[in-house]
Formats: sequence, C-alpha cells, structure tokens
Amino acid sequence: SKGWSAVVDGSYQTIIYEVDGHTATITLNRPEALNALSPFMITELRTAYDAAESDDEAWLLIVTATGRAFCTGADVTEIPEDGKVINERAYLSTYEQWEAPQEGTPPFRRMAKPVIVAVNGICCGAGLDWVTTGDIVIASDQATFFDPHVSIGLVAGREMVRLARVLPRSVALRMAIMGKHERMTAERAYELGLITEIVPHDRLLARAHEIADTVNRNAPLAVRGTRLAVIKGREIPTHEAEMLAEAFRERNLHTEDSLEGPKAFLEKRAPNWQCR
Repeated sequence: SKGWSAVVDGSYQTIIYEVDGHTATITLNRPEALNALSPFMITELRTAYDAAESDDEAWLLIVTATGRAFCTGADVTEIPEDGKVINERAYLSTYEQWEAPQEGTPPFRRMAKPVIVAVNGICCGAGLDWVTTGDIVIASDQATFFDPHVSIGLVAGREMVRLARVLPRSVALRMAIMGKHERMTAERAYELGLITEIVPHDRLLARAHEIADTVNRNAPLAVRGTRLAVIKGREIPTHEAEMLAEAFRERNLHTEDSLEGPKAFLEKRAPNWQCR
C-alpha cells in the first residue's frame, strides 16, 4: 500500500487530508453515515480544498471515500425543517447563500489544480457533483450511480443540470425521474462516458495514484492552463474559447518550465519541473 509520509493532518473529523509527494488526497470518512454530507463535513471539505489549492507542493488532488459508499448526498437528518441551510452567518447575509448550493463540490470554477475522483461505492444525489465536475473520474467495479431526490419529495436541482451536460438528455432525465428505484452500474457509466475507467475494487486508490503520478510527470502549470482552457471554454462560444485558450498558452510561455520542456527533449532526458 502507498505510504503517507509527507503530511497527515489529524485536525479533521469527517474527512482525512493527506499529502504525499505532489498529490493531495481527501478521503470522505463518515462510513457509518454512508458519507452523507453534514454541514460540518462541508465546512471541513472547503477547508481542505483551500489547503490543497494553496499548497505549492501539491500539484493535484484526489477525492475518494471510505466504506461501501462514496457519498449519498446531503445528510437528511441535519436538514432544518424551514429549509434554510445551516450556516454560522445570518440567513441570506452572504453571497454563498444566494448561490446554487455547492455542498461537497470542489470549487472547480476557481481552482487551478486538477481533481481526480475515485468512486468507491454508492454515489448519489450531491455525490454526483464530484463525478460531473471532476477532471478524471474512475470508479470501483462495485460503484453505482443514481439520484434519489424525487423519491424523497425533492426537486433534483443543480445535480441534474450538471448531469444533463455530461450525459445524453434522455439518459439524464431517466436518472432524474426514476429516482432511487433505478441504479446505473459502473459498466453503464463507463459506456456513457460518465467515468473513464472501471477498476477492481481493491485497486481503486492505487490506480488513482498511478494516474496522479502520470499527470504529475507533465509540466504542472501547463496542466493547469490546459484544464482551465477546457473548463472555461465550455461555457462560451467556440471562437472565444479558442482565444481564451491561446491567452492561457501565451501566459505559460513566460514560465521557466516552458523553457525546460523543449530543452529536456533536445537533451534526451526527463524534464525537471519547477512549477514556476
């Protein structure tokens, strides 16, 4: 098994945050609650995302979970009767409270570093947010995917809006209105492109780290610029997306790593990336 020697932060209660080499790993760790998202867990996740993004040594983030579930969405035992999101600040006093609820979603629109998602088991409701916003998504052969909102009397919100941009319309709608009564297997998710790889269950984390190590062999700033070009470009017309991607490419030309890559190629050696 992979050793966690660099950093292990024991200050978290509902997640595990570890850094090994250039890879940070967040592990959802409420297996007794099927990793349902409590308000406290959401706060810890946001702290960990910020820690990974601000750590210059961490080039990439893996998200996975313990137990038989990846994440089963919001913890219904902690939803207040008036429907107001539990928050330390006064209701509707902050921009975040006016936004679409993000719950466990990584801040994928504003973070630069890539996210690998390793789905270990049941993934539903808000758990699907990692699948639709992650950069590389792999899954255990035991993983299943569904959305239970309509089965418990709730409208499927941003989760299904995101899913309908990843899956064909009719497939997304089928998942949305079948609710908890139909589950998508890992095999079907792979066929549809929802995930990129099915892994034997006991090799899931090891495979996630193999992928992370491969990504980290590339120039980290170039990886971030490429990722941002794709993510930002999907939301604007093609020509504007091309121009934005070119702007990111030109910014990267001002880095030391952009000189190191061609130099290493000519010298027939592995590049020594400095991330600057």
